Amino acid sequence: MRLIFIGMVLFGALTAPALAHTAVGPTDSFGAGFAHPFGGADHLIAITLVGLWSVLAGGRAIIAWPVTFGAAMLGGFAAASAGLQISFVEAAICLSVVLLGAFIALEVRVSVMPGISAIGILAFFHGHAHGTEAAAAKLVPYAAGFTLATAVLLFVGMGTGFCAGSLPGTVVVRTAGGCAALIGLSLLGGLA
Repeated sequence: MRLIFIGMVLFGALTAPALAHTAVGPTDSFGAGFAHPFGGADHLIAITLVGLWSVLAGGRAIIAWPVTFGAAMLGGFAAASAGLQISFVEAAICLSVVLLGAFIALEVRVSVMPGISAIGILAFFHGHAHGTEAAAAKLVPYAAGFTLATAVLLFVGMGTGFCAGSLPGTVVVRTAGGCAALIGLSLLGGLA
């Protein structure tokens, strides 16, 4: 089951259509970095869903998955800043919204390590998009800004999960995941 889960993430990310993430404003300051994840549904929803899914999974995932997201995102940022070019980043980001929403809607339960693998792969693409957009002279302030914003969104998702308490199997949480997956499909369809 774990290999199927990781295979789904990799297959989806690697077969998605190619399109470059486009800048949506200045990328040369802490403030611009902080604002970026809040300016697009793709980042906003995916990051929040990671926090929610980590709480729904419980145990070590509550800490491990959000930390993994942050670390892998910074790895993707560093790779893009160093010149690594990937043509399907935007599609992979949209796909992350679809997958994370589906995982919540379908109550997908995985242990910590397969979750770390999936979240790490998805987060890498989010970070790569940030690195592609960043102004070379201002990488550190921009990265600090989007890292703080990511932490805020992860905490929002985690807080939602904690507030839901015993609601993981409820229609509300599953419907939220399903709606997020549909939004992700819409975003993915908009790339064509």
